[in-house]
Amino acid sequence: MSGAHATRTRGARARDPKARPARDGARDPARGTGGDAGRGAGSRWGLGLGLGTDAGPGGDVGAGGDVGAGKDSVTTRKGPKADLATEITASLVVFLVALPLCIGVAVASGVPAELGIISGVIGGLVVGAARGSTLQVSGPAAGLAALVAETVLEHGVAMLGVIVLFSGLLQIVLGLVKLGRFFQAISLAVVQGMLAGIGLPLMFSQAYPAMDAKAPGTPLENMAGVPGLLAGTLTDPQALIAAALGAVTVVLSFLWKKAPGPVRKVPAALVAVGIGIAVAAIPGVEIKTLQVGNLLASVDVPGPEQFAGLADAGIITAVLTFTVIASAESLFTAAAVDRMHDGPRTRYNPELIAQGAGNTVAGLLGALPITAVVARSSANVQAGAKTRLSRTLHGLWLLAFALLLPQVLALIPISVLAGVLIHSGWKLFAPEEFPKMWRQDRGEFAVMTLTTLVIVATALLEGVLFGLAAGIVLAAVRMSQTVIRQHIEDDTAKVVMAGNATFLRLPQVIEALEAAAEAGRPRIRLDLTGVTHLDHACRSQVEEFTAQQRGKGLRVELLMPGPAKPHASDEHGSPQSVTDRSARPGSERPPGTAGAWPSGTGAEWPSGSDAEWPSGTGAEWFSRPGGEGTPRPGDEGAARRGAGRHARPAPLPRRGTAAAPAAPAPSPVAPGPTAEWFYLDTTPMPEDFAERYAEEYAPGRAQR
Repeated sequence: MSGAHATRTRGARARDPKARPARDGARDPARGTGGDAGRGAGSRWGLGLGLGTDAGPGGDVGAGGDVGAGKDSVTTRKGPKADLATEITASLVVFLVALPLCIGVAVASGVPAELGIISGVIGGLVVGAARGSTLQVSGPAAGLAALVAETVLEHGVAMLGVIVLFSGLLQIVLGLVKLGRFFQAISLAVVQGMLAGIGLPLMFSQAYPAMDAKAPGTPLENMAGVPGLLAGTLTDPQALIAAALGAVTVVLSFLWKKAPGPVRKVPAALVAVGIGIAVAAIPGVEIKTLQVGNLLASVDVPGPEQFAGLADAGIITAVLTFTVIASAESLFTAAAVDRMHDGPRTRYNPELIAQGAGNTVAGLLGALPITAVVARSSANVQAGAKTRLSRTLHGLWLLAFALLLPQVLALIPISVLAGVLIHSGWKLFAPEEFPKMWRQDRGEFAVMTLTTLVIVATALLEGVLFGLAAGIVLAAVRMSQTVIRQHIEDDTAKVVMAGNATFLRLPQVIEALEAAAEAGRPRIRLDLTGVTHLDHACRSQVEEFTAQQRGKGLRVELLMPGPAKPHASDEHGSPQSVTDRSARPGSERPPGTAGAWPSGTGAEWPSGSDAEWPSGTGAEWFSRPGGEGTPRPGDEGAARRGAGRHARPAPLPRRGTAAAPAAPAPSPVAPGPTAEWFYLDTTPMPEDFAERYAEEYAPGRAQR
């Protein structure tokens, strides 16, 4: 970093012939925090001062790279050309993965297996043909199995269609009003906690059908009944066979990825189903197999009686729950699938509309709700699919298989399907994410864990709402980082605040104010110019304290953050602020210097351990003729050449404050409220910079 400080307004920058022209996504000092000139997170000491204000509404400001990451910098890619043979092959692979999952999710949801296949067909033919995502595959998802089972148990299978129907209509509305991106604004800890809260109960609920038994009911009851389940299985030979098939399915699902290349292309679930069918056909083996009826006869269109149930508050709650969870799971999956390939990115609002259309059709047919599914989507990507054709064809294969070969489905053991879902539940639970989150962020770990526990103990909606609330509280606490420094200097008790002062930090603010009042000095200086956000509670407390102390005869200098104030000229013709001058530093300065920018060799700039750079467009700078002060920014080289060894160093610049101009003007005034200032610091870092920075912000001198 070399050179001098520079400040320009937008107009000055436009007139400067040396100013580099701005280019979309180029290294523009006024746009990027990570470019060559405005160093952000990659600067020498981690202090980014080249933060511009010229960024357009497209979000050109980058976050550490040379190219802006905003909307304007995104390039639209044309979809790749389809290879028909590859698309057909990929669709068959997705079909083989989807078939056991559709049936298994239906069984886990407590509904006939045919409804799962119908939802899979709709996910392929309706959602798959719609625009939005290219390679994401939709169908009945294990993540909603527990919620569907609870809903069916409480309201019956007939009401499921109405709930899914109106959830789909609501998804379409959300997509039309462009709220698809809203679902991305959810804490990752809440999302992972939600998935873990879905996966853990799913594993315990499927442990029972894996041993040809019936689950007791709630997740807590299922967990408590596991010892009895194991004891009963050990005494029943047929249950042991079923349990062995379930265990083989789980092991295959985990280890199949280590199989040789050509073999690994066959889905593990399909191999497990083949083994299960072979074992079930052995004479003397009497394990439970899938009961499949007529696919068309399973369609149950909701009637007037079901629509009348919308007057029930429980039904409305279920509709909202299905909408939120299905939308979030689909769009989270879209983000994950986009990272798997380099093709066209998901368009979230059209994708949300497509998911809504699929759920609307599924609701009209009385089938299971539809979401995007990671397992099928990843299989589609790995099979080499490039267009929507593969995911659409997989729905056609599901329909043809269910209509032409329904007798094959009746040979599949229930325990094998349960094993497939146990593996899916483990992947949703993802236990390795908990220690990883602990190492990365313990606050987010707490949110993630609490979300999981509340979902397991209560229900999915309650757990997600609790997790969102916990995430918001955590963010609020972390955003309310207020640095308060207080000390005594001569006859003045000084309190300097910086950061975000909200009601969460009100106790620390009150403590600092009371300590200043108890210091027994005739003057109190409250400097809040470094505060980036001052909420009503803290502002009221500071103003009340100021009024009380002034009423006692003390002199209180109050520097508040705020917008620009209009300027007037004093009797000497110098510009001055119309704000209370007694509340500003330098009120004793000689007449004629109020509001002026420092100029001349004797200019004095704020210095000392508590010095703050003027902030806001209403900030005032002052000078004393012939005074011995710290040189202004930009004159550090001259200061080092003329200053002695023990000269006081210039104070460190504060984040988010305005800066001094590169050269004085004949009649300087502060920038107006519409001026856009940016500050570029290209001065070499002092040798003792790190030591001074650590000392100023040492924990012993800061109160948080």
